Amino acid sequence: MDRRKSIKTLLVGTAGAVSAGLLVEGCHSAENKTETGKDLSAGQKAAENGETNGKINRMKEEAQWEKEVRSKTFFTPDEMATITILGDIIIPKDEISGSASESGVPAFIEFIVKDMPEHQIPMRGGLRWLDMQCLTHFDKAFKDCSSTQQMQIVDEIAWPEKAKPEMAQGVAFFNLMRNLTASGFYTSQMGVKDMGYVGNMPNQWNGVPEDVLHQYGLSYTEKELKECYDPTRS
Repeated sequence: MDRRKSIKTLLVGTAGAVSAGLLVEGCHSAENKTETGKDLSAGQKAAENGETNGKINRMKEEAQWEKEVRSKTFFTPDEMATITILGDIIIPKDEISGSASESGVPAFIEFIVKDMPEHQIPMRGGLRWLDMQCLTHFDKAFKDCSSTQQMQIVDEIAWPEKAKPEMAQGVAFFNLMRNLTASGFYTSQMGVKDMGYVGNMPNQWNGVPEDVLHQYGLSYTEKELKECYDPTRS
């Protein structure tokens, strides 16, 4: 699969589905770290009370909800291991950036299913389905299979139009897993860099390009060139 080129398009259709969780995650990340990476304990305390520290401004109920969500654990260690493997199959490490797991996707998915409980049964059921398929074919759970065996199962559910009818549950699960992985990765710092997005960057106006000036029969005066224009500046 040429995953990086195709998976970026998923965000257009899936970002809305997890936007609530993304917003909470973004607020938490911005609040808890300084520019040097140190924890802001005062900021955390303020957030718990719904106060603002200059970076966020949330209601007390919202802060309490996030605290409650983060205090619980949903996936088992074995389930998290499978999620990590699947995420790295969907977005592997390459010459541009790291893998899904290196960008924090497993933790993102753990947060999302607690923040959006409607994903819990589809995710847990899908992970169980995946293990049952592997136990049937290879006599071991997905996480314990070889890479070749794992890809054999994934290839049967990763292409909805080519999948067999009896693989419908696996296809639905993998679609959800792929969407969550894409959303988690491409909203992380690593994923944003992977897309080449730089946001608003400082720039310096260096005048109208010479070919455009020539097209309209215009030119800068000697005074303008001397005071304002530097042709060596990009």
